[in-house]
Amino acid sequence: MKKNRTLGFIFAALAILLSNVMCAVVGYNYSSMLWGIQYAGYSAPANTAFLLAIPYAVGIVICAVVSHICFRKAKTFANG
Repeated sequence: MKKNRTLGFIFAALAILLSNVMCAVVGYNYSSMLWGIQYAGYSAPANTAFLLAIPYAVGIVICAVVSHICFRKAKTFANG
């Protein structure tokens, strides 16, 4: 089905977009934490900024799984 294939492409693009946004957000927060530790007296280590990657990683995995399922269904409908 063309609909399943289109949905597969949409979710694959969304997974790629989420990975780029994740890198930007985590990088910004990491540098903000480094600044805060040095100048504002933050007590948490800068590595805590990487905890923000967890929800993005979950979203990326979900989008990749949905995309894979859509592509498999499209292939099944095309063959059978």
